[in-house]
Amino acid sequence: MKLLVVGAGEMGRWVGGVVAAELDDADVAFADTDPEVAEAAADAVGGRAVPLSTDESFEAVCVAVPMSAAGEAIERHAPNAERALLDVTGRMADPVAAMGEVAPDRERVSLHPLFAASNAPGNVAVVADESGPVTERILDALATAGNRLVETTPDEHDSAMETVQAGTHAAVLSFALAAEEVPEGLTTPIFEDLSAVAEQVTGNAPAVYAEIQATFDGADRVAQAAARLADAAGDGDEFAQLYREASEERQNAADEDANASEATPTEADDS
Repeated sequence: MKLLVVGAGEMGRWVGGVVAAELDDADVAFADTDPEVAEAAADAVGGRAVPLSTDESFEAVCVAVPMSAAGEAIERHAPNAERALLDVTGRMADPVAAMGEVAPDRERVSLHPLFAASNAPGNVAVVADESGPVTERILDALATAGNRLVETTPDEHDSAMETVQAGTHAAVLSFALAAEEVPEGLTTPIFEDLSAVAEQVTGNAPAVYAEIQATFDGADRVAQAAARLADAAGDGDEFAQLYREASEERQNAADEDANASEATPTEADDS
């Protein structure tokens, strides 16, 4: 399979690496605004680098650029795709629409790995707008590499990311900004767990988190919730009500997860 990965950053290198490792006939090429980054990605997975201006044709093209650049990259590189066009940009509604507009006659799949490449494998959100043999081979490669493919819709995915990414990052970064230094031995398990998460989040590229905040709502709800708690600090009844509300929300979410797990067919059910 000839695959062109447009964008040789973390996620581009990840998807190219999986295809190169899992498909015996893989010919993976990388193109990037920085040719040295493309060369490094190619060297890492045993592929090759090509210029962004290449007119070479590939069975599949995977766009792995920042969300803000996805539309332009999809339009620019769709002509390089003979049979399939994919993206791993992180947002789904706009890229799926863009791919449908410029490649209506080709296979189209949007992917969102819900993890950093260093933590792979993990859950990968999948919208198969128009599936076929080429994209099925790529999806099979991802599954063989240990990833769990989670089928979704563009709207469902983007709505979930308001909580999963934008809201969560806002809450963690707010904790990191507000927390003061604590003497050794005066911490609690919850504080230590939150500190570990904050350390993980703040150890990455800020541009990625900034783009998530610019793309998805969610931070405003975290700010509103924090303000409600602060306002209720002197009112025991009001604070208790907010506490119960939070507890009920978490219990409802746990019940929904349990029901979803029970509804998912197992291999035994299929036999």
